[in-house]
Amino acid sequence: MRAAFYTKTGAAADVLELAELAEPVAGPGEVLVRIGASGINPADVKRRAGWRGVAMAHTRIIPHCDGAGEIVDIGPGVENRKTGDRVWMWNAQGGYSGPGRADGTAAQYIAIAASQTAFLPAALTMEEGACLGVPAMTAHYAVFADGAVEGKTLLVQGGGGSVAHFAIQFAVCNGAKVIATAGSPERADHARNAGAELVLDRHDTALAKRIMEETAGGVDRIIESEFGGNLETDVAVLKPGGVIAAYSSTAVPAPVFPYYTLAARGGAVRVIQSFGFSPEIRGAVAQMVSTMSASGDLHVAIGKTFELDAIAAAHEAVESQQVVGNVVIRI
Repeated sequence: MRAAFYTKTGAAADVLELAELAEPVAGPGEVLVRIGASGINPADVKRRAGWRGVAMAHTRIIPHCDGAGEIVDIGPGVENRKTGDRVWMWNAQGGYSGPGRADGTAAQYIAIAASQTAFLPAALTMEEGACLGVPAMTAHYAVFADGAVEGKTLLVQGGGGSVAHFAIQFAVCNGAKVIATAGSPERADHARNAGAELVLDRHDTALAKRIMEETAGGVDRIIESEFGGNLETDVAVLKPGGVIAAYSSTAVPAPVFPYYTLAARGGAVRVIQSFGFSPEIRGAVAQMVSTMSASGDLHVAIGKTFELDAIAAAHEAVESQQVVGNVVIRI
């Protein structure tokens, strides 16, 4: 099979290679999937780059955790999947901790646990399905982990991002009012298209004041893409008993936590890492994806598509942060 891989961490153009590798075989509890598309997440390019000293856990790694394809073979013990099923998948490489797996979705085939797949709704293409794993699951948990959102006001920071795009849709579809922030007109439009009622400039020095004015007292929940960088604003606009659900803090990885300021509001912080979600959480996401897809309420935003031979350029596109929408490789 044709596959992309790296044997050392570093810049995409320096370490990513392509070659013909042996086709995998479905083992016990696994399915063999012919991959139609492979989604690229920030975690994938950080891992390949050796971000924060993440070491190679295997001598050769096929990158990417998310993808979509068609099952072409079934391993022993698999009862709820059959050949011909269209599926989307997650955690093909595992998480940051532990050795994980060597084989991700940047290849023509993958043998993966059947429990790490969900049926791909007929309304979604392979390219769209490849964008669901990390972004949709992170977004769903960030929105719903602390209960229903009907009638509540949510602030989605970084509203032009991939996780945010799903979070806004999930929240609005379930009765919430969403205010988002964005750093450019293009990303602001992206957040509005997802359903945000109001989008504010994240660079506004009076952002907290604007949010308080627009909400008449603050927000119930905050979905946060840059916890350390936005912490002061988040605490200032959080209602008493509110929750900040943070899934990244890249710019400020070791934030100073204002304990007593947040404690005075009785607020809470939920730190989210999608790689370790339980089967129950993942099942809830798959169900919502299917329901919203069937009703036409789910939009998967694809910003740019590449062929497998251009995987280095695809990684560079993710790292540039200039693409609005998901970056996908068509296999």
